[in-house]
Amino acid sequence: MDKKEYDKIVKKHMPKETRGKNLLVAFLVGGLLGSLGEGLMCFYMKILDISRSDASVYMIVTLVFFASLFTALGFFDQWVKKAKCGLIIPITGFAHSMTSAAIDYKKEGPIYGIGSNIFKLAGSVILYGVVSAWFFGMIRYIIEVI
Repeated sequence: MDKKEYDKIVKKHMPKETRGKNLLVAFLVGGLLGSLGEGLMCFYMKILDISRSDASVYMIVTLVFFASLFTALGFFDQWVKKAKCGLIIPITGFAHSMTSAAIDYKKEGPIYGIGSNIFKLAGSVILYGVVSAWFFGMIRYIIEVI
């Protein structure tokens, strides 16, 4: 079998991706997650009688906790398969990446397993988040000085 025949067979059996549907589902799920976050903030502001900035911290901690818990219980991955990037791009995706790495490498021990591998996926997010925050901070500083 030559390369052209092989490529035809692969192309024939490759699953078709419906980008429009994936985009719509991710948009809706991400919007629902944002609405849930806003609802949690309103709940914390009214029940705990705290400021909006404090309520936003509680909301983030709540979402990270539940994303990590659902990852540990094993059904967050099933939700991601259906919801696509709507669950992965927000803070819940960051929590999921760290928790899944910790679970995958826990047999190797706390140092060489969890400690060495927990930031495998999340490390690039942290790196580029810090670099882009610095970059945009400098742009904002320059604009304010001018």
